[in-house]
Amino acid sequence: MQRRLVLILTAEGVPQAQICRILAISQKTARKHYRRELDIGAAKLEAALIGQLLRIAGGQGAVAFKAIRFTLQARFGWSQYVPPPRP
Repeated sequence: MQRRLVLILTAEGVPQAQICRILAISQKTARKHYRRELDIGAAKLEAALIGQLLRIAGGQGAVAFKAIRFTLQARFGWSQYVPPPRP
């Protein structure tokens, strides 16, 4: 039951420190006993956020442009300040 709770809370973006307070354990203990749940929950949260970002980037207007630019910077290391490569 606690493993499922850790997974759900992590996937919803609850910080590890708060999860540990809920379970009344230290962060070291949580990482030792719930490593898999913490990792899977974090991966689920990341996937959900990326899905939302890509949905927004598929739109039009200023918000879509900002989402596209953020995605390029965060996922592909793109920078508007670096000159383009020479042919």
